[in-house]
Amino acid sequence: MGYRAESRNRVRDRSIVIRNVYVMMAYAFRDIHQNGQDRFAGEDFDTIHDLFAEILIRGIGSQVKRGLHRDYRRRSEELATVRGRIDLTRTSAALSMVRGRVVCEFDEYELDTLHNRILKCVMILLIRKSSVSRERQDALRRLLPYFDSVELVAPASIRWNQLSFSRSSASYRMLMGTCELVIRGLLPTEEPGANSLLSWVTDEAMSSLYERFLLEYFRLHHPELSPAAAKVRWDIDGEHASGTDQLPAMYTDITLRRGGRTVIIDAKYYSKTMQVSQYGKSSIHSANIYQILAYTKNADVSRNGSVSGILLYARTDAGLQPDLNVTIQGNRIAARTLDLKLPWDMLRAQLEELTTWLD
Repeated sequence: MGYRAESRNRVRDRSIVIRNVYVMMAYAFRDIHQNGQDRFAGEDFDTIHDLFAEILIRGIGSQVKRGLHRDYRRRSEELATVRGRIDLTRTSAALSMVRGRVVCEFDEYELDTLHNRILKCVMILLIRKSSVSRERQDALRRLLPYFDSVELVAPASIRWNQLSFSRSSASYRMLMGTCELVIRGLLPTEEPGANSLLSWVTDEAMSSLYERFLLEYFRLHHPELSPAAAKVRWDIDGEHASGTDQLPAMYTDITLRRGGRTVIIDAKYYSKTMQVSQYGKSSIHSANIYQILAYTKNADVSRNGSVSGILLYARTDAGLQPDLNVTIQGNRIAARTLDLKLPWDMLRAQLEELTTWLD
């Protein structure tokens, strides 16, 4: 009986985590609709693969109706009639004129864009995943013919830093975010514990998603707090200062302000939220404490304790979790955890509690 109850709890936790991943993505990529999860309220997802497949099915289906993204691509071909600009050098070198042809350069408005290449690549990856349901695999297959004219590229060849968004491609943000998570290897396997978010923590992309989710949450729900990833300037005594350009830059993950008070939140996503010394003592990571303290003390230029700092860790399954609330030299410093296994309304309550620091 105890085993069955534990199994049900694991399934429930997995389901909650999967849905919370969607909510995090929806915030991070600014695709929130109402409370962020109504779009999938009636869906069941056995694995994170299923969730990502469903995001692509719905998103691509919507894009097909409004028109897939197209862009102009420069082409150069030997043609019987002039199109665009004649490349005289290449025409002469190829002796094309002898054959009554010319080499032309022209722009063609086509589907074969980086955005669509990524979509096609990831659709095929998910179709081949055994952990994607047969129904969703079939739905992805039905969408593939729309991409017949799109080149199939290898996942490793994709350069994410080349991906940009214009007004015509802005609706691709969520889709590209989903694809990046898939290609960067964030899809868990079917091994025990693999559906835990903690199986992803070694990847930089998951940490980035966690940070973006937190910032966009406060931007959407609390614009009055001016949420921003802000630069903190070193509070330097200029009398004997030199070499200040050698100081490292300090950028916060989230800075919230109300009245004369400021809260700096530093998002941390690790597989182990605590460090253990050689003597067996568990403590918060030293570098994390030093970092948030440096941010807080330098941001508090008035030196009146109006700036506070919070280390916000994604909660792990470890027995001991960060739980710190102290005042250091007049500034409040805390370490908290955000439990991503909680139902969304409870998870949101944890986030809302952080705003009370500005009261």
